[in-house]
Amino acid sequence: MINIVLFGKPGAGKGTQAEFLKEKYNLTHISTGDVFRYNLKNNTELGALAKTYMDRGDLVPDEVTIKMLESEVDKNPDTKGFLFDGFPRTIAQAQALDSFLAGKGWKVTATIALEANDEVLVQRLLERGKTSGRIDDQDEEKIRNRYQEYNEKTAPLTHYYDQQGKFYAVDGIGSIEEITQRLSQVIDNL
Repeated sequence: MINIVLFGKPGAGKGTQAEFLKEKYNLTHISTGDVFRYNLKNNTELGALAKTYMDRGDLVPDEVTIKMLESEVDKNPDTKGFLFDGFPRTIAQAQALDSFLAGKGWKVTATIALEANDEVLVQRLLERGKTSGRIDDQDEEKIRNRYQEYNEKTAPLTHYYDQQGKFYAVDGIGSIEEITQRLSQVIDNL
């Protein structure tokens, strides 16, 4: 079983690349954003709980996010592996994921970060915002705020996974095909 954590700043191309990688390696793609939207839309027990926090303007606690993710993993017992997109975002979440996977006799195989210059990514998101309808992609200040949060909370995962020998950085600038090729080289050599 191969379990990949794909991370990078907003606009780095995680969603686009996840689509190619899940097909090429027959992985189950779990996007935290999609999981949240599903639980909220379907008013699941976890979705209702998450909504109570969101309605107050609070961040959804790790415990709730982790339970949503565990539920998704449990729905796919016969998978060849998972591609985690948008999770973990903090060291506490990474430790919870390690513990949960270990309980199943699994582990994170590798963490791959799509890296790109902030200025390039800001322009990508502003362009995407013109067609995506996503409000958070149309305001440069909000985009830079998201990067600040990423730097504070998610960037430390680089060290966490590097200490385990599981961290790989991939240049996220270039054509979609070039980036897919770079990611494939990492995965093929695991």
